Amino acid sequence: MKRTGIVRDKRFILHNPGAGHPERPQRLVSIYDALDKAGVPRDTTDVPAREAKVEELQYGHSKRLIDTVLSTRGGSYAFDLDTPTSEDSVDAALLAAGGTMRLVEEVVAGRLDNGFALVRPPGHHAEPGRCMGFCIFNNVALAARHAVKDLGLARVFIFDWDIHHGNGTQKIFYDDPSVLYSSTHLYPYYPGTGGFDEAGEGKGKGFTVNVPLPSGMGDADYEAIAARVLIPVCDEFKPQLVLVSAGYDTADGDPLGSMRVTPDGFARMTRVLMDIAEEHCGGKLVMALEGGYNVEAQARSVLATVETLMERRKPARIESPSLHPALGRILSHVEAVHGERWPGVGGS
Repeated sequence: MKRTGIVRDKRFILHNPGAGHPERPQRLVSIYDALDKAGVPRDTTDVPAREAKVEELQYGHSKRLIDTVLSTRGGSYAFDLDTPTSEDSVDAALLAAGGTMRLVEEVVAGRLDNGFALVRPPGHHAEPGRCMGFCIFNNVALAARHAVKDLGLARVFIFDWDIHHGNGTQKIFYDDPSVLYSSTHLYPYYPGTGGFDEAGEGKGKGFTVNVPLPSGMGDADYEAIAARVLIPVCDEFKPQLVLVSAGYDTADGDPLGSMRVTPDGFARMTRVLMDIAEEHCGGKLVMALEGGYNVEAQARSVLATVETLMERRKPARIESPSLHPALGRILSHVEAVHGERWPGVGGS
């Protein structure tokens, strides 16, 4: 069984955007309950969250944004229409960013094999100068930059399976070849970014690999994308750490999504990412929670993910005689944009 770390903290639950908001505390309550009922805490390591330091927040955010956020600490504020906060929200955001970094520290040091930061608020929409889309600080981006700047890594791979494109993560690393960012997401959809041709700039040209998707993609489709995009890219890039923006609004039945991924599908995607990490970086894999708004489907799917990380669950390869009719065209377009830099991408 793998040495799997879990970041969980009751203070994440205190963040409350308000009645009727989809990013509600029950998201984490349901996940924590599902893990407890399955006995997961007995066989995993609790990784205490810590607050991110101001200098660490500057790895991905402007000083002006950080000062603005910290000035609202202990009160209620709305960074935009989608991102209201309560008196405990900034504390939770600092812990979410710092807790994800803490987990990365444990995995990179070899004290843990992998882990899942079960945190909120989520982070992948947070840009250098803007909080948006339920996100205050960009937890995964900050953790990636921490791994490079402070932990001595040269190559970090981020995969984002949330149904929304991680515009913030893309923007933070758009000219940075040390972090390769790849996203599968519904397109066009909020936040409106993530087209095929958004591939990075300057030294980072080619290090952003977007796979924009239509609605209705299921388990076998994501398996095919992993085989024909993620694996060949990582075979060339050779990451020293794999990070995952794990959004469960791709789950079948999510009120903000229109994909059909099941708990088995999430488990299989996790296994593929574990295989990538084992091939290139000794299994070093860290996930952080992003979206997911059907609390029951999300709890089942997170449990499947964590049990796969632990190797308590061993998901089989997903086969299907009928993939989404648009998938071939999509993979061909990814190959047209990225095939020269990343040989094998999009091929059969």
